[in-house]
Amino acid sequence: WDETHFGKMGSYYINRTFFFDVHPPLGKMLIGLAGYLSGYDGTFPFQKPGDRYEQHNYMGMRGVRLCRLFCAFLGSCLVPFAYLTVLELSKSLPAALLTAFILIFDTGCITLSQYILLDPILMFFLMGAVLSMVKCNSCAHRPFSASWWFWLSLTGVNLAGAIGVKFVGLFVVFLVGLNTVYDLWDLLGNLSLSLVMFGKHLLARVLCLIVLPLALYTATFAVHFTVLNKSGPGDGFFSSAFQSQLIGNNLHNVSIPE
Repeated sequence: WDETHFGKMGSYYINRTFFFDVHPPLGKMLIGLAGYLSGYDGTFPFQKPGDRYEQHNYMGMRGVRLCRLFCAFLGSCLVPFAYLTVLELSKSLPAALLTAFILIFDTGCITLSQYILLDPILMFFLMGAVLSMVKCNSCAHRPFSASWWFWLSLTGVNLAGAIGVKFVGLFVVFLVGLNTVYDLWDLLGNLSLSLVMFGKHLLARVLCLIVLPLALYTATFAVHFTVLNKSGPGDGFFSSAFQSQLIGNNLHNVSIPE
């Protein structure tokens, strides 16, 4: 059912047609990008669930399939992500392998990942954030090293990705936030650590886990409004002044009193 929504929104990005949706734009932009890179021209109507793609031209068919391939690839990444996360936490190879096999044979995960949906994209960023957080914790004995900065920054990138796909990504922000508070509290109680060094730890986390995700999240909306510059079904949700900037809108370039 949701392919009729998110597939259509991917087409909107390819056609640069403005629309409005309750979810942030990143997931739909990535779906549109996958179709665009495959040569899909955004003409498939996505009118109702069950419509066959065979009636569409080959390039569009390939584009639709690449969207599915893109989602399936992100869904398949959950298995190594889970494996590495459990291995890092437990140091147990059997536990990590068991986790990976459970996900490999989980029909719900397989089903979600084979369609043009936001769910595999969201889960990719959620589990990516958890893996990055765990990897960063493992580098705690080498603070400010290249690997420590890499995993800390990657955690922030994945947080931005999770929130940029769906607001339910805030739950992983809450998880990483609790982990960060615990780390900082532990560092504050370390009497061998100077306040200057504690301040550096605090600043590093503010930059990588607050400033970086917010900047990336805001950037997705900047791209969203830059790409979607043509009149579409989402015009009515915005002001007349905004609508006057959309090509094809009745108010486009019309002189409106302040």
